[in-house]
Amino acid sequence: MQSDASPVTGAETPGPGRPEPGGSLDGGLSRRLLRSETVLVLALSLGASGVSALISFVGSLTKPGGLKDQAAMLNSSHAPGRPWLDLAWQVFGIATALVPVALVAHFLLRERAGGLHAIGFDRLKPGFDLGRGAGVAAVIGGSGLLLYLGARAAGFNLTVVPESLPGVWWKFPVLIASAVQNAVVEEVIVVGYLLRRLGQLRWAPVAALLASSVLRGSYHLYQGIGGFFGNMVMGVIFVVLYRRWGRVGPLVAAHALIDVVAFLGYALLAGKVGWLPTV
Repeated sequence: MQSDASPVTGAETPGPGRPEPGGSLDGGLSRRLLRSETVLVLALSLGASGVSALISFVGSLTKPGGLKDQAAMLNSSHAPGRPWLDLAWQVFGIATALVPVALVAHFLLRERAGGLHAIGFDRLKPGFDLGRGAGVAAVIGGSGLLLYLGARAAGFNLTVVPESLPGVWWKFPVLIASAVQNAVVEEVIVVGYLLRRLGQLRWAPVAALLASSVLRGSYHLYQGIGGFFGNMVMGVIFVVLYRRWGRVGPLVAAHALIDVVAFLGYALLAGKVGWLPTV
């Protein structure tokens, strides 16, 4: 089979028969194996989260009262009143959530693609990744907040509670670690890995973009319609930027910054400003 493992950088957009950034057409593996592998990775990670979010959303829709009167809890206590046990559960949850990323790295090493370096998640361009990521976070973070407030006011979204952890010494470090974990898992899997595999399976670029974006929206559906469409639009932007830059590094940085501001901002401002919805 034909193979091309050279990186795709710049503004070049993948086309039929052309790999996604850092990808190859077949990676030396059969399409059947690549397809099965992709389904299993998603079933163990964000695909399963999408199904869970859908079930949660149906439950919210069928529950008496409007969506905005219900809450979507993110970082909450696992052992109220027992801070050390709670910390153990928090660390355990963050660590196990990263296992699918390690699995993806293993699969990329298996095909001799250089591991996560193949999708631009490495330390080769820290200035580039952080600089571009900060710019993207500034634009998407502000517009995302406005979209959430508007969707909730219109009754299309639940009240999102980014954190409800006890006021103990590890609260802010755990929130930051949770934000970074979210960013790494989502951008590595739903952008870098998924687009690479769909490119190897010869999906059309538009179809791959839609698949990645809809998947991102699906596992945010527990927040409501606003969460679904807002994150789907974010997914489209992130795919376009990934294809332009050939790296998920800036996307991980942007996502982490957005979540850090959301988590810490809520912890510091909830109940102190009138414009921030609380439960």
